[in-house]
Amino acid sequence: MGRSVITALFSTLISFAAGAEQQRSNLNLRQGVTDISGQVYDLHMTIFWICVVIGVIVFGAMLYALIFHRKSKGAKPANFHESVKVEIAWTVVPFLILVGMAVPATKTLIAMEDTSKPDVTVLVTGSQWKWHYKYMDSNVDYYSLLATRPEEISNKFDKGENYLLEVDRPLVIPTDRKVRFLITSDDVIHSWWVPDFAVKKDANPGFINEAWTRVDEPGIYRGQCAELCGKDHGFMPVVVIAKEPAEYQQWLSEQEAIVRKQKEEEQKLLAMNMEMDELMDLGERVYQSACAACHQPNGEGLPGAFPALKGSQIVLEDMQKHIDIVVNGVSGTSMQAFGKQLSLKELAAVITYERNAWGNNTGETVQAKDVNALMTGE
Repeated sequence: MGRSVITALFSTLISFAAGAEQQRSNLNLRQGVTDISGQVYDLHMTIFWICVVIGVIVFGAMLYALIFHRKSKGAKPANFHESVKVEIAWTVVPFLILVGMAVPATKTLIAMEDTSKPDVTVLVTGSQWKWHYKYMDSNVDYYSLLATRPEEISNKFDKGENYLLEVDRPLVIPTDRKVRFLITSDDVIHSWWVPDFAVKKDANPGFINEAWTRVDEPGIYRGQCAELCGKDHGFMPVVVIAKEPAEYQQWLSEQEAIVRKQKEEEQKLLAMNMEMDELMDLGERVYQSACAACHQPNGEGLPGAFPALKGSQIVLEDMQKHIDIVVNGVSGTSMQAFGKQLSLKELAAVITYERNAWGNNTGETVQAKDVNALMTGE
């Protein structure tokens, strides 16, 4: 009976090992699409099988002793206390095993940390609850926000294939190029994680961590914030699109052209005044997408968490402070700085909307030049 149980256990392990390469479990570590992710996977499997062998030997020996050397079969326990040979064996053998595990692990870790000689550098900044990407070798930068429809989150619509893993503006990188990521945060600790790249780095406020990748095949790769960072931590996905180098350069040129056009339009705005109706219409749209989650659609906020804008003394009486709070945020609170997130036109519109909605009715408009004056100190 005992021998048959042990034989069955070994047969199961051998069958599992033989089929592992052909059909990988979804519970296993993802292999990824980069050389580093492949090294990490190989290291993972090496350590895994070492642990399997150790487990089989230790528990096999224990089961064998329990079955074939039990008291009911007349086995007599050995009576000894100290053995120099045993002491040396169970010290040297684990040491050699650990050395054998440490060598490939160290090699992989050194490769993961080698961010030298990048072809592209991207500054990744975490904010509650979105990612900001800035291409350090150009003037292109933008925010990447969750694109999953609110109706899916509230279970009014069926959930899509990439539920909570889709954004309005993905990070775009070239294939076959070394891309370095400089990772930091505007507020709390986040973590930028893309499993297919084997990249997971904390984004710490006031510090910059480095990571890198080199993607061989074009495609769309998804990840998430992997550090609990507040109430919307689960709504902070990462989406990366890898394009062929020529296609990437074309995309980058298009983005630079868009940035130049936006700056030209903003310069024109500084010399003109927008009408109240236009400001209120745009301001309402901006408010609903950027502000309503905290301050509520009716402007009444959440007592004890987010202040009300309806009837607020700052909103009604102090335009300059109101502009400053929207542009620069409030340190130590959940109020983000929207100066980099919104255009001058959008900032002027949303501030005007807050000063004239829900019965505030100050009758005052905020123009792009007013916001620009505060941002530039002119």
